[in-house]
Amino acid sequence: MPEKFTKAFKELTKNNTDIAGGKGASLGEMTNAKIPVPPGFVILAPAFDKFLEETDLGVEVESILKKLNFKEIHSVSKASELIRDRIDGARIPDDIKKLILADFKKMKTKFVAVRSSATAEDSSVASWAGELESYLDTTEKSLLENVKRCWSSLFTPRAIFYRHEKKLHKTKVSVAVVVQQMVESEISGIAFTVHPVTRDKNQMIIEAGWGLGEAIVSGQVTPDAYVLDKRDFSIMDINVSAQEMMITRKPGGGVKHVKVLKAKKEKQKLTGKQIIDLAKICSTIEKHYKKPQDIEWAFAKGKFYITQSRPITTL
Repeated sequence: MPEKFTKAFKELTKNNTDIAGGKGASLGEMTNAKIPVPPGFVILAPAFDKFLEETDLGVEVESILKKLNFKEIHSVSKASELIRDRIDGARIPDDIKKLILADFKKMKTKFVAVRSSATAEDSSVASWAGELESYLDTTEKSLLENVKRCWSSLFTPRAIFYRHEKKLHKTKVSVAVVVQQMVESEISGIAFTVHPVTRDKNQMIIEAGWGLGEAIVSGQVTPDAYVLDKRDFSIMDINVSAQEMMITRKPGGGVKHVKVLKAKKEKQKLTGKQIIDLAKICSTIEKHYKKPQDIEWAFAKGKFYITQSRPITTL
């Protein structure tokens, strides 16, 4: 049986973190649970392993990391740069390249989000999901480049330090890459199915902003915040934030920062009905996973989409 290097979301479940990483496995799990997830596929970790092996980069990376002196910050950034340049300059094996492009064509979409999904994301390593990179609005032309960038983000200075601190250099850490249809979101945000501040299990908080979600995730804008009672989905509190700037898509791919129209600046992002509709989807996800979730969502053309869900690690 030839090794599989890609799998559609629907072929994955939460038990596949070893090959799809936390993000990829979660998207597969939710797709199969009929949660509205934008379609996509995962370039599995074995593809990255094969890439390292066939290009002989695996050996080279090892020797660069072995020589590292963690007491010198610049030596870590230098090693990171060296490794990332090597990966960016190497060729993806033809069989893997063909698979990735064929799966992309099957999606019949122009723009995808390409996100790293580390495969050592068990509970102890979960928090490093944020260490790796994502590339929004990727087109067929930039797809393979961005896949390599996601692979090489396993070797950012932060990720190298993290592995050293957590003594993971002996553990096998690899990276899968999620390729997911981009939702051109008019509104987007995050939701916590347990109130992250009061830790009240009966409350859920939804944060919402105009445009693509990166602005909120990266802390560039202050979102609206809506608090609900999960028992009857009644809205307990609405806090509207003025929003000056939002992130939108450039026509040819990539993103840009634009000013929010005057009429929308002070406006509440989601209506009462939308807040409740979204809360019900989030509640379904929490019930499915049987633990509090930190959820990323997007709203486009009258429909909510879930782009990511992970357990809340801070509770």
